[in-house]
Amino acid sequence: MEMLASINTMLVERLGPLGPLIAVGMLGMLLILIALPTFLKKRRDRFAELKSLQPGQGNGSKDRVLRRNEKADKLERFAQFLEPTKQDELSAARLKLLRAGYSAKNSVRMFHAIQFILALTFLALGAIFALVQSANGEVTGQTLVMYTLFPAFAGYYLPTYWVNKRLNKRQTEIIEGFPDALDMMLVCVEAGRSLDQSLIRVGKESRAGYPALADEFDMVTQETKAGKERIKVLKDMAERVGVPDVASFVTTLVQSATFGTSVADALRVYSADMRDKRIMRAEEKANMLPTKLTLGTMMFTVPPLLIILIGPSIYGIATTLGELAGR
Repeated sequence: MEMLASINTMLVERLGPLGPLIAVGMLGMLLILIALPTFLKKRRDRFAELKSLQPGQGNGSKDRVLRRNEKADKLERFAQFLEPTKQDELSAARLKLLRAGYSAKNSVRMFHAIQFILALTFLALGAIFALVQSANGEVTGQTLVMYTLFPAFAGYYLPTYWVNKRLNKRQTEIIEGFPDALDMMLVCVEAGRSLDQSLIRVGKESRAGYPALADEFDMVTQETKAGKERIKVLKDMAERVGVPDVASFVTTLVQSATFGTSVADALRVYSADMRDKRIMRAEEKANMLPTKLTLGTMMFTVPPLLIILIGPSIYGIATTLGELAGR
């Protein structure tokens, strides 16, 4: 303990009040620089070497450029650091981003890269602000730590907050537009169109008002055209959206296809149920409105009313007491 106290005193004498914090930061940066070459060392990919030895790979770079449709992912070399190592965690993170509308292949590693960059940026800004505050006056160590670490935590959790907000907004949009989409789908099916053609039409008509729902219907039609089984495609849509109404709709269609019942009858019953649910949600919000307005009413209505009613009386009493005191 005496040695640590002497080191702390020496750092304070040479570097000022922030000497211990600066020393810890420099030590951390040194350790990162030492470990960085080992982390960035790219492992040997045997499959890539086998692909390079296949026939036709040595005829020039023109064939390779023409056959390559996607750009190289610049974060691929950091995939082992920016993606969860367990498959379950990776699938859960990818599903969450997919529900939020980020369907890119590298969405998970991009999300973690943004978290890392924002955390370091906010940490640097917090450290600069702490240095400025310490230069202007004496600041306690606890305050310096708060100035430094709190922005880093805020920058790290900001992408998570954004993704959760996007996810809730997208699910709300799908819930609001789903009853109208079902009604339109019922009209198309009763007009003689198949379910696939109805989904294409509904996705096209829903694009202006509910783009998230239109994207899901377009994805279903594209996967069906690619040869994927319809029941599997519908179940994947229910899992991808994460909305109970859509999951119930998929279950209804699957049961209708399994038992051989009419799709139009199933859609008619389910669309009526969805309209009832939408009315119930509207009534629920309307019933919650007076409770939410109570606090605003008390804050902005009661004080002015009291001032108007009691203010003149208080002024008269104060004036009378002043005159009595003057006598």
